Amino acid sequence: MRNRFALISTLALLGIVIFTVADQVKAKPKPRLLYLTQSQGFKHEVLPESERVMKQLGERYGFEVTVSQDAASEITADKLKSYDAVFFYTTGELPLTEEQKQALLDFIKSGKAFLGVHSATDTFYRWAEYGELIGGYFDGHPWNEEVEIKVEDRQHPATRHLPPSFRIADEIYQFRNFSRERVKVLMSLDTEKTNMNKRGIKAQDFPLAWWREYGKGRVFYTALGHRPEVWNDARFQTLIVNAIRWSTGNLR
Repeated sequence: MRNRFALISTLALLGIVIFTVADQVKAKPKPRLLYLTQSQGFKHEVLPESERVMKQLGERYGFEVTVSQDAASEITADKLKSYDAVFFYTTGELPLTEEQKQALLDFIKSGKAFLGVHSATDTFYRWAEYGELIGGYFDGHPWNEEVEIKVEDRQHPATRHLPPSFRIADEIYQFRNFSRERVKVLMSLDTEKTNMNKRGIKAQDFPLAWWREYGKGRVFYTALGHRPEVWNDARFQTLIVNAIRWSTGNLR
């Protein structure tokens, strides 16, 4: 009798624990992401499509997306408290004060996430800390065609869905002020399967996605994303979703 009572008590306690954990999981707020598409330089035609896709992905995969073309109103110490991640598809010198720039860096260092796609490296050339944060600066795009991409790290959550290599048609960047010593490269152009007789080629290494830690925060960047068909490619969408989930601590 005493053993039966102990068993019933244990099961009841276990039930309470299970329901408590379930309630905590259910109550966990969705990651909140600011998707900034402000263009102070070249304005990509794909931006509206990228905004539509980001909203759709957020609804499908459980993160809230706020789209804005106004960095000055959103990148403030107070406004950033509302977000878990900031995602740039931007160009040029965005109109941020020194205080706002520091607020963005402090936001990431505190343990939040920063992501960039395509022309995020064509942004803030006059702000050296930003170049160091994102890992490099745009230095031309010798290719806008189908290319072969090597997946250098298939263990990372953002790229483990990809095969060792794949082909995709997009505008392919090269970079300056880039060093593999500062970042972890996930994907790169396969130069052995690419036409290297293009005008304007300056580099020898052509990384196309990488990550790094920044203080307690995480940074992710991919150079892909110029064409609408890329934004509607399941491989690219999964890359973006998993990068968001990983950088905000929701995927290992």
